[in-house]
Amino acid sequence: MTAVYDTPVVLDRREGPYGEVVLRRHGVLLQIIANGCFLMDTSDGRSERLLVDAARAALDGRAAPAVLIGGLGVGFSLAHAAADPRWGRITVVEREPAVIDWHRDGPLAEISAGALADPRTTIVRADLVAYVNETSDTFDALCLDIDNGPSWTVTEDNDSLYSPAGLAACARVLRPGGVLAVWSAEPSPEFEGTLRNAGFQQVRTEEVPVARGVPDAVHLAVRPG
Repeated sequence: MTAVYDTPVVLDRREGPYGEVVLRRHGVLLQIIANGCFLMDTSDGRSERLLVDAARAALDGRAAPAVLIGGLGVGFSLAHAAADPRWGRITVVEREPAVIDWHRDGPLAEISAGALADPRTTIVRADLVAYVNETSDTFDALCLDIDNGPSWTVTEDNDSLYSPAGLAACARVLRPGGVLAVWSAEPSPEFEGTLRNAGFQQVRTEEVPVARGVPDAVHLAVRPG
């Protein structure tokens, strides 16, 4: 018998400020593609939920911590944070207007509608690299999920976020004892070293096994203070 595979159906295609972004449906899954690079889909979400949970668990028990989520994506991280009453203010920075629209008025609302309606939630349309360098706001946790990892960025400009200067900007928006959590499609011992050299403490990596290939990873680090 010959296997039959669903053909992805493009639901929306837009030219954004950083290139082309596409939302498509493949069977029951929704997928986001940027400049021809597969970013994420709605197949699992375990590692995105771990990103949020591991950041909160690494905090020092402070009440109603504020979290900054870098990247709206398919909405797993936001939805999981909003489902946890222990989080205080939840701010999401997303640079693609199309992605925000897909959550507010499009197919991705099935994941994020409740979280967007939560009074703790604020969506900021901005480039995260610029945001962490320019904002005067501070947070207890910063959860980054804007790339496929420190060595596999969606655009070249994002490389700077994982450099010593970029990590210093991340530390600047964290309150003392705040936690930086970085999602990656694979573990990176080199990035662990970069985090330590940038002055972060308690650097470690949590892995999430996947069906095939190397595990997803969440890199964790704490700002001293």
